[in-house]
Amino acid sequence: MERPLYRVVIDTIVERIASGALPPGAMLPSETQLGAELGVSQGTARKALIELEGRQLVQRVQGRGTFVTVRTPETSLFNFFRLRNPDGAQVRPELVAEHVARRPATPAEAAALFGEPDEVVEVERVRSLNGRRVAHEVSVVPARLFPGLFERAPLPNTLYVLYQQAYHIIITRAEESLRATLADAPVAKALEIAPGTPVLHVERQAIDVLDRCVELRRSHCVTEDQVYAVSLS
Repeated sequence: MERPLYRVVIDTIVERIASGALPPGAMLPSETQLGAELGVSQGTARKALIELEGRQLVQRVQGRGTFVTVRTPETSLFNFFRLRNPDGAQVRPELVAEHVARRPATPAEAAALFGEPDEVVEVERVRSLNGRRVAHEVSVVPARLFPGLFERAPLPNTLYVLYQQAYHIIITRAEESLRATLADAPVAKALEIAPGTPVLHVERQAIDVLDRCVELRRSHCVTEDQVYAVSLS
């Protein structure tokens, strides 16, 4: 079955963004130019751009054109850091500890991550709010997809901006599962709480623009003073 023509336009632009041919902030060809280049109508090109905008891959600016979305530390943090104040207000956590290591992938990690990697880079971090440690995160990515990541430590506050800027890997969505649990000794030590304290356990698979699972993240959050907010649509 042939792909609809607007999907051909979408896939072409996505491939160019993923390859770095269209870097963050780059202007896309106009609807007329895209139509002529790809052999589709202007309306088909417009439909593709509207869908890409809905996926937050591009931004359409009236009177100027269409641009590849630039992910800033603020937008990435607020899109993917789910802790909020009880009234829903966004919070800005502080990164207080980090450890980066390169190691062999476990069988479960190799099965879940794109490319079934033999080696991964593990980034362990602790975040605090108002002087209190509230989140312990362990992120795992394929070493082949992120060459030199280990040597870049210390890493910036928001990893997803680094993924885009340094590796042309754009996280577009995350699939998460949540459960209540009790902090074991390592988590309790990292969060400076007593072992057995109730915490929220979050397992995340981060999916990039090419629909690949490129990061696994395991988080434990203290939610006495915050809530874990998820927007559904």
